[in-house]
Amino acid sequence: QLRLVESGGGLVQPGGSLRVSCAASGFSLDYYQIGWFRQAPGKEREGVSCITNSGSRTNYADSVKGRFTISRDNAKNTVYLQMDTLKPEDTAVYFCAARYGIRARPDCGIDVMDYWGKGALVTVSS
Repeated sequence: QLRLVESGGGLVQPGGSLRVSCAASGFSLDYYQIGWFRQAPGKEREGVSCITNSGSRTNYADSVKGRFTISRDNAKNTVYLQMDTLKPEDTAVYFCAARYGIRARPDCGIDVMDYWGKGALVTVSS
C-alpha cells in the first residue's frame, strides 16, 4: 500500500521552530518530486514548498521564503520541512504530496500531485 505519513506537528510559540517530516511507505521517493502544502481553517489549500527528485532545486511561497527550508533524505525515504520564525498565520494542517517524474525544476501544483498524506496540524500560538 502506497502511503505518505506526516509527523512532527504540534503547538509552538510565535518565533519558535518546528520540523515536520513526510515518510513514504510502499514506494520509493527517488522518482518523485515532493511538495508541502497547508490549509488553514476556512481557507483553501496552498502550496508552501517543492523539491526536485535529487533535492538540488527547491522553491517556496513568498509567505515562507527565508523562514522555511525543505530537504529530503532519499536513503530514509523521507522529506522534511524545517519551519523557523513561526508566525500565528502559519497555523494550518500541513500536507505532503508526491508527484511522479524526474524534472529539472520543482513543479508541485496542487492539481498534479499523485499521492497525498493525511496531514499534520501545526499551531502557532502563545
